[in-house]
Amino acid sequence: MDTAGTAAERRQLINVAYRLLGSLAEAEDAVQEAYTRWYALPRGKREEITSPGTWLTTVTGRVCLDVLGSARARRERYVGA
Repeated sequence: MDTAGTAAERRQLINVAYRLLGSLAEAEDAVQEAYTRWYALPRGKREEITSPGTWLTTVTGRVCLDVLGSARARRERYVGA
């Protein structure tokens, strides 16, 4: 996974996540989660993926959508004073 581990790749993922979430801290968390999922894959599965950057971008986007969905659910359940 040499290409997916480069600093340029990570910056690209953070840019995508930031555009979706609007928070640098949340964007960095989303990217870290994507990398965690990448390294959790068995080596054979990682080798089957022809474009690690695309895979990481997709996973980062899905993590961001999950964060946005859970934020919306938290707002909907809030029953202020």
